[in-house]
This record gives sequence, structure tokens and C-alpha cells, in this order.
Amino acid sequence: MKSGDIREKYLKFFEGRGHKIIPAAPLVLADDPTTLFTSSGMQPLVPYLLGQSHPAGKRLVDSQPCFRAQDIEEVGNNRHTTFFEMLGNWSLGDYFKQEQLAWFWEFLTDELGLPPERLVVTVFEGNADVPRDEESAQIWKSLGMKRIFYYGVDKNWWSRSGVPAAMPAGEPGGPDSEVFFEFTDVLHDPKQGKECHPNCDCGRFLEIGNSVFMQYQKQADGSLQELAQKNVDFGGGLERLTAAGSDEPDIFKIDIFMSMRKRLENDLGDSQVLRIVLDHMRAAEAIIEAGVIPSNKEQGYMLRRLIRRATLQAKLVNVNLGEKIDNPVIGEEIGKFKQTLSKGLKLVGKISPFDLWQSYGFPPEATQELLNQQGESVDWKKFERQKLKHQEKSRTAAAGKFAGGLADRSEAVTKLHTATHLLYAALRQTLGSHVRQEGSNITAERLRFDFSHPRAVTAEEIRAVENLINAKIKANLPVVKTIEDRDQALASGAVAFFREKYGDKVSVYTIGNFSRELCGGPHVTSTGTIGSVKIEKVQAIGSGRKRIYATVCPIDQV
Repeated sequence: MKSGDIREKYLKFFEGRGHKIIPAAPLVLADDPTTLFTSSGMQPLVPYLLGQSHPAGKRLVDSQPCFRAQDIEEVGNNRHTTFFEMLGNWSLGDYFKQEQLAWFWEFLTDELGLPPERLVVTVFEGNADVPRDEESAQIWKSLGMKRIFYYGVDKNWWSRSGVPAAMPAGEPGGPDSEVFFEFTDVLHDPKQGKECHPNCDCGRFLEIGNSVFMQYQKQADGSLQELAQKNVDFGGGLERLTAAGSDEPDIFKIDIFMSMRKRLENDLGDSQVLRIVLDHMRAAEAIIEAGVIPSNKEQGYMLRRLIRRATLQAKLVNVNLGEKIDNPVIGEEIGKFKQTLSKGLKLVGKISPFDLWQSYGFPPEATQELLNQQGESVDWKKFERQKLKHQEKSRTAAAGKFAGGLADRSEAVTKLHTATHLLYAALRQTLGSHVRQEGSNITAERLRFDFSHPRAVTAEEIRAVENLINAKIKANLPVVKTIEDRDQALASGAVAFFREKYGDKVSVYTIGNFSRELCGGPHVTSTGTIGSVKIEKVQAIGSGRKRIYATVCPIDQV
């Protein structure tokens, strides 16, 4: 069974049951400073699950590309991936358990044709705070399900903060019910325990879908009370559903991976290394397509880590990955890593992991992988102490600077600060929404703005940016400050500087309908008071990063 067919069947199935198909969110949420990547289908929908009305209605369905960095060390067995596609459907205060479980059962057995006897479900066993989820269990029984397993809060409870005890007052959460497919040809591995069960790690059972029922809210006194509006949040991995539909316990043998697998299998065999390379290269290509390039910061660093980890794994079995991959960005990064890798392989175990990283640029994660093969490990606490000490030394020269990169809060700096917001908006409008702020510094004489962009900025583009800024200044747009809920502000389109830390309530500066940013200020009250902006210089400051210097000509000199 092909993955594309399953995706199409799923979307049409729920569309036929009153759901609106909504577009997937970007893999990189450039305007959300709280996360590097979209990691689940529900992540872009949090404001609506918390009560905000969705413009498409109360029944939604989509297919969302996701990346989970925390799974990187798990990749190598037959079912874990960092990048995946999540099929999801939601009820925002509409239907609940009866409809959700019955529909998913119908989709699995009728649409995909999975044998009912190969399916197993889990439900919440309950605890002192929340009763056992007998409602879900009874629904499953009415559908003909004979194998129902009960698990506790670690397996069958969902909230943004985890188990009920970790939930803050006001947070919603609830029990979930997972469906597993059984690969009957896979024998239980006794190393994973005496008895096999759905959550066993032996590979006989594969989770293919999870229905979360948000029916409780944490109270100030620590209790959980039922919500008046209950939501359903379902997620099912497309790769896993395809594996189940193909009766293939190794998800790296489904159609999604086949093209790349054919290029690599002769050299890497059916091995853990092959699965690591397949996953990491697929994830890297998706991240690059989202506008990210390898760097030492945030999404760029994760992309670099994926490419370098795959390169290292291939190198250890004498395979030159650069000869097998035709993506130019990946190929360039592999080429850059070659010299570092050669030096690192000679020095691992001879000098400290910190010195390897600081002096030679050798990734500490790569050091860890090499030491693992020798039965050793990186002392991460010591590594972090050395890193913090080094950062403190580097920070000394920057002491005394104002927050937000401002030299002071004078009138000249304030005008340039607002001009910086106009510059950011103009860059995104001219070059593309992939542009993200990497840093800024503003003095009374000029502004400096660093941003991400994968190619050179042309003279025509610079003129277009400058003209657009000055047109907005000439329009004398109002600059308005509001205090808003952070998540709702980001959901409404406000942009944010990723490395800034924001509280639940944030100040948002809106300039007409042109710019909307989370910012602490200060700013002018209208753009007409700024003057005329002149871009003085544009330069590259690293792979995929650019820096702009700009000045403001006073109004009486315009």
C-alpha cells in the first residue's frame, strides 16, 4: 500500500464526515520563538484547542510534516524517525469519544483493510485524581475489539506539561487511547521482558494512531475538573500506517524511502547505519526545503547535526556519503565536514571533548558516538562547565549593553529601532517569508541587522527594500503597542526574535498593516517622524547569514 494513497484516503474519509481540510503549517515556524520545528499536528492548533475559534470551523483534518529532534538517538531501529508526516483530525468542542473511536476503527478496517484481529488498543487505567477511562473501553468493546490494555499516566495521558502532577493551573489535558498493529511474523525478544504487550520494544507491535481526549482542566487546588468544551486531538504517523498497510515491520522499507534506499543499500546493507542515513537525509532535505541552511544556531545547527551524524556513520563503514547524495546543500556541508572529521577521528580519546569542539570544531555528539564504540562516554556535566566558563569569558567584552541590542533609549535610537522593524518586514516581503532575524545592534548613528537568507542579496533587491521602507515612512503609519497573550499573538501573525525569551503576556508593536512584532520597545508613535532610511552596506557574515547597516537622514534634511 502506497503512502500517498493512505494520505488521500484519510483526508477524504474525514472530509466526508464534515471536516475541513486545512493546509499544513510550515515545518519551521519562523514566528514562534518557543520551538525550533513543528513537532506535531496539534502544535499549530494550540490556540484553538485552548478556546479560540478556528476560521474553518469545529471539525478539522490535515497532514502535517513534523520533526522531533529528541528522537535523533532512537533512530536506527525499524520504527523511529526524526522526520515524519502526521495525519490528524480534531474536534473543537464538537464530537467526542464515540464518534472518534468508531471512525478511526472504520478507517483502519474498511478503508485500509487492516485485519481486525491484528489490532490492539490501550486506554487510561486511571489514578487517584482521574477515573479509569471505561467509556473508551466500552466503545472499543462495542466495535468488536477483544484486546484492550490499560496503562497509567506515563503512557495513556496527554497534556502539554506531561503527567497530571506536572500540569499548571488552567492547563487542559486528558486520557488518550492508542491503536497498535501486530506484526505476527515478528517473534518476541525476551530481552524486552517475559511477556510481549503493545508498549513492548521488541517490534512486534507498532503504534499507528493516538486519540487524545481533552476533557479535564487543572484547578488551582490541584484537582482536575471536567471541561465544558471537550476536544479531540488525533494523530497518526503516515509512515507507520503505511507499514501496517503493507504488513512491513521495518518502516524504512516502505515506498517513501525506496528511492534513496536503492542508492545506498548496496554499500550499507540492511543495517542500523542504513536506517540512520535514510532518516537523517530525508529529514535534512525537508528542513532545507523549509528554507534552512546549515549553521551553528537553532534550526541550522540541527540540520548540520543530522548531516554530520549521517556522514560519520557512513564513514565508519568506509562509505563516502557525499558520492551518494545529490542535494547540493547537503553535499557542500559534507565537504566542509570532511577535514574536521579526519582530524577528529585521530584525536578522539586523546584530548578532551571540549577541546575537540572548541579548537577543531568537532561536534560533541560525534565524539559521544565514537566513544560509545569504545564503551566510554562524554562527561556532559564537565563539558557544560567548560563551555559556560568559555562563554563567560567571551561575554565580558559585551558587558553593559542594553537589552534588545540597543545602545540607549535616546530619540535617535528609538527612531532607528522602529526603522529596524520596517526593515525586517520589508526584507520578508521582498526576499521571502523564510527570512528570520539573527540579531541586531542599534546605536544613535546607525542600525545593524543580521538575518538568514541562503543566497546573495542583489542591488535591485536592496533598492526594493529601501524604497518599501521609505514608502511606509512617508505613509505616516501609526505605531501601536498592545499587551497580548503570547500564543495568540504568534498565531495571529506577529513575528518574534527566536533567541528572546517571552512570558505568557507580551508587548506587541503593530505598524499599520505592514509590521507586527513582539518587542519591548521603545518606538516612535508614527513612522512619519523617522526620516529617510538609507541602506549603507550589505555583507555576508557566514553561510546563509547576511548583515545590513542602515542610517536615518533627519526629516529637515530629506
